[in-house]
Amino acid sequence: MIFVSHAIPINEPDQPHLDRAAVWDGLVLKANNALPFVPAMTACEVVDRLAPTVFDRDIEFRGQQFRERITLEEPHRVVFTRLSGPVLGTIANEIEGADDALSLRFSFALVVAGVLGGSEEEKSYAEGMTADYLKAVAATLGAVRRLAEEAGSESSSVPPIIPIGGHHV
Repeated sequence: MIFVSHAIPINEPDQPHLDRAAVWDGLVLKANNALPFVPAMTACEVVDRLAPTVFDRDIEFRGQQFRERITLEEPHRVVFTRLSGPVLGTIANEIEGADDALSLRFSFALVVAGVLGGSEEEKSYAEGMTADYLKAVAATLGAVRRLAEEAGSESSSVPPIIPIGGHHV
């Protein structure tokens, strides 16, 4: 099993200040359409809304097809559970810390089908996934900062989205 967890500070000098609500709204946008947030993802489509905070999506990541169940745990965590595909497990995006010291943690626990745990092949896959997720963390925060700048206020939330079915998430 591959387990990785990284947290990075949300607010950095010379960057737009983001509050918890802005980061949360960005994570919800990412859950609904990860393409602007995850460079290694080439397809993302919500295919079923099970509840206002639970939905399934089909993605293509690193050239592989997956179905994920997304669970929104407002205001602090989004959980992505891999339902099908060659790599199964759970990915979590979490907003941590006090409002004046927020961080964004991306964690994953994954099993690669047909690959022996602890093998060189698993270690190689883990290194690639870790690199991709560190890029995703940076891209996510960059996109949320751009949205906050476009909203015209350094501490405002990004605009809410209306997903498939017309229900606010």
